[in-house]
Amino acid sequence: MQLKALGPIQPNRPTQPVEPIEVIEPMEPAETAKAIKPYRPEETVQLRVPIQRTAATENERSRATDTAGILDAFGTPEKSETSGISGIYAASEVNAADRIPGGETISLAPRPETRASRRARGARNKSNSENADASRPSRKAPRPSLRARLAADPRLAVVLGVLATLAARAAPYARRMKPEYPRPGRTGWRRWLPSWRQWIGGAFAGIGLSGCFLVVAYAATDIPDNLNSYATQQDNVYFWADGTPMARTGWVQRQEMPLEDIPEDVRWAVLAAENASFYSDPGISVKGISRAVLRTFGQGDTQGGSTITQQYVKNVYLNQDQTVRRKFTEAMMALKLDNRMSKDEILEAYLNTSWFGRGTYGIQRAAQAYYGKDVGELNASEAAFLAALLKGAGLYDPTLSQTNRDRAVERWSWTLDRMVAIGRLSPEERAGYKKFPEPLKNNPLYSTGEQSDYLVELASQYAKKAAKISDKQFDLGGYQIYTTFEKDRERRLTDVVTDARKKALEDDPKTAKTAHYGAASVAADGRILAVYGGPDYRKQGFNESNATTVPAGTAFTPFVYAAGLEHGVRTARDGATTPVTGESLYNGDDDVPVTTPEGPYWDRSGRKVAASNDGDRSYGQISLHRAMALSVNTPFMQLGMDTGLDKVRSTAVAAGLLPSSIGARVPALSMGSSTPSAIRMASGYATFAAEGRHTEPYSVLRITHNGTKLPLDAPQSRRAVGADVAEEVTSALTESFRTAHPDAAPLSEKVAGKAGTTEKDTAAWYVGTHESVSTAVVVYRIDLAKSLEPLPLKGIAGTADDSVPYGIWSGALGLAG
Repeated sequence: MQLKALGPIQPNRPTQPVEPIEVIEPMEPAETAKAIKPYRPEETVQLRVPIQRTAATENERSRATDTAGILDAFGTPEKSETSGISGIYAASEVNAADRIPGGETISLAPRPETRASRRARGARNKSNSENADASRPSRKAPRPSLRARLAADPRLAVVLGVLATLAARAAPYARRMKPEYPRPGRTGWRRWLPSWRQWIGGAFAGIGLSGCFLVVAYAATDIPDNLNSYATQQDNVYFWADGTPMARTGWVQRQEMPLEDIPEDVRWAVLAAENASFYSDPGISVKGISRAVLRTFGQGDTQGGSTITQQYVKNVYLNQDQTVRRKFTEAMMALKLDNRMSKDEILEAYLNTSWFGRGTYGIQRAAQAYYGKDVGELNASEAAFLAALLKGAGLYDPTLSQTNRDRAVERWSWTLDRMVAIGRLSPEERAGYKKFPEPLKNNPLYSTGEQSDYLVELASQYAKKAAKISDKQFDLGGYQIYTTFEKDRERRLTDVVTDARKKALEDDPKTAKTAHYGAASVAADGRILAVYGGPDYRKQGFNESNATTVPAGTAFTPFVYAAGLEHGVRTARDGATTPVTGESLYNGDDDVPVTTPEGPYWDRSGRKVAASNDGDRSYGQISLHRAMALSVNTPFMQLGMDTGLDKVRSTAVAAGLLPSSIGARVPALSMGSSTPSAIRMASGYATFAAEGRHTEPYSVLRITHNGTKLPLDAPQSRRAVGADVAEEVTSALTESFRTAHPDAAPLSEKVAGKAGTTEKDTAAWYVGTHESVSTAVVVYRIDLAKSLEPLPLKGIAGTADDSVPYGIWSGALGLAG
């Protein structure tokens, strides 16, 4: 069969020689029928024609390439399932640019494929593949293999490379060690035993695999950045003025101590009991880990033997689960931590985070809880007992049971002997520790409650402000706050107020139910020595000693007197200022109208304003000194108007009252419309006792954080009024106290004070000084369930002759009633 050429060659186009084409000889019909199989669409034969190099244009070359296909030489002229073209050109890939010269015939019989034709076919297949890839939508790249991901890790890349090299070198030996069973040359059961080479190879393989596993596990183990919260949180401890513990706050009892502040005897007592080889081991104990693992598989729990590094890891990074997995993780982290931290850093952290029982974490709190002293004051014997507690405080605290005590004594003695054995305690020193150091029966680190809560509230507020500590920092703990509160004075004040409250509840339960008692003692230098804030902070959250709720009443008149003495008076609008002394006379009659340079003072309702004396008593012309001594009110209301209410206000603020508590600038200001707290009233009177110099009241002497002293903005005294003015006011108040209570105190004692009442009988005060300590007491009624409006006292504050505030005041100061 013959096939004509696809078309003539262009006459002007130069051609290149064409390889000879093999012509197939005609076959007999029978042979043809036998050779040619029935046509199937999926079977095609490519017609390969040598490429002719011509000067075709780029467009021709492109069209020629696009028409390339596969020619089915033996198929029937049926429609192609792929392209839809009928005849033998259904799958044609003939290059139109490389045509066969006209008239020539070519053979369709298959012929061997040359190297050039294979390259051409490969190029076409590649081009078709690229075109098909461009038409298909992009797909997500497959995930890298595990080996690729491991190799990408820089920490494991070196390890994997070494392992690959070792594996390549060991391959020939491994092939020699391939078991051959049954073994030739052996008989009986010996045919099935591995050779000595196989035994050795298996052992080395096990060691190698174990080593590889440990290396990978070490590299994959990370030290967490966050520690267990209970391991880092600390408490804040508050101390009385004498340095004894007063209260603590926080969920845990813990205080960090620098290692240099922990004596060497204490350190080595712990090391002797727990890990004598601490400074030479790598952070783990293989013997201890093996024993713990065997114990776990044998009886379901682990046994001791951990190094101090491992124990620290368990305390601050892991949990207390007794499992092999936790033990293995602990060991890996201990190894890595030992390379990251110094031994001293690990020991310091361990001593500050370990549990010692009695609610304490760390060696410092343990020393205070069991011996009532700081860790720096411990001796080797006491340290040996504390080291025993690390084995389990519930088993070694001797105060819990006699069995515990026996265990504690035995462990204590063993620890001291162990210190001698490792050369950290001389035999002579050991001989001096024959008696077991009995710990305290109870933890002296008191929790807060009742009155101590009010003291803690005042001290914490002042500490954060004066030391510039944020709430977040303060809540993290670790602060030691040394307060100004005196234990004995606080106890006396609390006792007398408690007795007064109890008596009122017995006499008039209904009225006394809404009664409140506030009291405070402030020294002349500003130290707050004692306060009474309420019956119980957990039942009544607000502090009655610091509440600005009720007016000061006539207890405010000393500030009016001081303002007049300091600034003088002016009775005419354009007149000069006239000095005022204690002998200056004023009208002391009851209900005397208050006047201004223009005439009587009228209030907004159109009524003349007048002052009233207690008991509506009139005194006529009376000196200011005498009026203060006898508590005559009317002269001081007029004195306030003559001095100027703005000057009265500034004098009261300079003496210690808060500006926010000062009343409006109306005549009632002189009669105590201001609402200072008991602390501020005591502070104001303390200014007169301090010769006119005022120091803001404060409740903290010093603050340390884990033993390091913090800078504190201590208040400085400043001049409030002249010394001569303060002396005159104090003299008048001294006469006031002596007149009302002539036998209350010896004449040798410096005592001054004054009662205070309010117009509507909503509060009763007594404020005075005794030996440079000022104390203010207020009694008032408020029904907190309804409103903050003061209620009439209805007799629960006593009478002028039997005043409840004065009884509390004198009892707190130790004076006669």
